[in-house]
Amino acid sequence: MSAWHPYEHLLMPAFHERFERRWGKGTDPFLDPAVQVHLRPLPWAQWINADTGAAIAVVPIWSGDPRHRSFGVFYLPPSGDIWVLHPGHTAYIEPGNTDSDEQVTLRNDAFRKAVNHAKEFIYGTQL
Repeated sequence: MSAWHPYEHLLMPAFHERFERRWGKGTDPFLDPAVQVHLRPLPWAQWINADTGAAIAVVPIWSGDPRHRSFGVFYLPPSGDIWVLHPGHTAYIEPGNTDSDEQVTLRNDAFRKAVNHAKEFIYGTQL
């Protein structure tokens, strides 16, 4: 039985702290625990290893235009650093109220790809 479990609560503050420690203060508005829950971009997913304290999160990220996003997969080893896991191309345009179902589908496909990459990292390729 795996010690990894989905963690379906607020994003863990450790992601924010380690991200800023590595890339600088203010570089992670998408992980900031001070941002109100309803303002955070969705979807996101995270897992925690109950035995080691390691964690993985899949979160939307963007630069410049907030509608142009991709999904980042971040791994927190039990102590100290943050690693970026590269699931491949996961870019999409954030669907708005008037956007097409195709844009929603592309976002969901990009999210699914990033989540599958995280699960392969956690559980291996034999899911």
